[in-house]
Amino acid sequence: MASPQKKLQGLVAATITPMTENGEINFSVIGQYVDYLVKEQGVKNIFVNGTTGEGLSLSISERRLVAEEWVTRGKNKLDQVVIHVGALSLKESQELAQHAAEIGADGIAVIAPFFLKPWTKDVLINFLKEVAAAAPALPFYYYHIPALTGVKIRAEELLNGIQDKIPTFQGLKFSDTDLLDFGQCVDQNRQQQFAFLFGVDEQLLSALVMGATGAVGSFVSRDLSTLWSN
Repeated sequence: MASPQKKLQGLVAATITPMTENGEINFSVIGQYVDYLVKEQGVKNIFVNGTTGEGLSLSISERRLVAEEWVTRGKNKLDQVVIHVGALSLKESQELAQHAAEIGADGIAVIAPFFLKPWTKDVLINFLKEVAAAAPALPFYYYHIPALTGVKIRAEELLNGIQDKIPTFQGLKFSDTDLLDFGQCVDQNRQQQFAFLFGVDEQLLSALVMGATGAVGSFVSRDLSTLWSN
């Protein structure tokens, strides 16, 4: 897989977590899933245990096993495997971040805790900082999805000076329909070379015009992958 310095861009598949009829994780098909993404869809970057993968509905042990299987099956096939490690518990997020580093993932992403919610930018950044510090060698991405977390802190506000607090911060998965906020994120941070990954499939074309450098979604196709081929 890619070195941590390689920028995450283009299409990133938000992977589902395959299940058996009995509600157990069907690890046996993940290898086939990797081959399908690479050979049939031309996609070599994935986002594991996110919303599409129902990561927050899995136990911590299940999330660890799913991450391990994707990293193992993706070796020498996928470019980047980013693991979502967000959780309500800071310690659980840190444990998942450490685990992602140990198994050779290429990056980690975190949503805002959504039960006892951070009420200011500084509170949220402090939470993210603690998680990122648990895997200091991995690129760190903030997963902005306010419709599900209920955390209304604007992404543009959060990004202001974030690398001073989180040196490993590399970008944003923006899953919100507020294109004004997204556009301000891009316009105000061009020099930082962040990855601006858009996560609302229906608005992707608009986001591309505004400067999105990639997309994380479940619609992946070979035709769209050519948008970033150059």
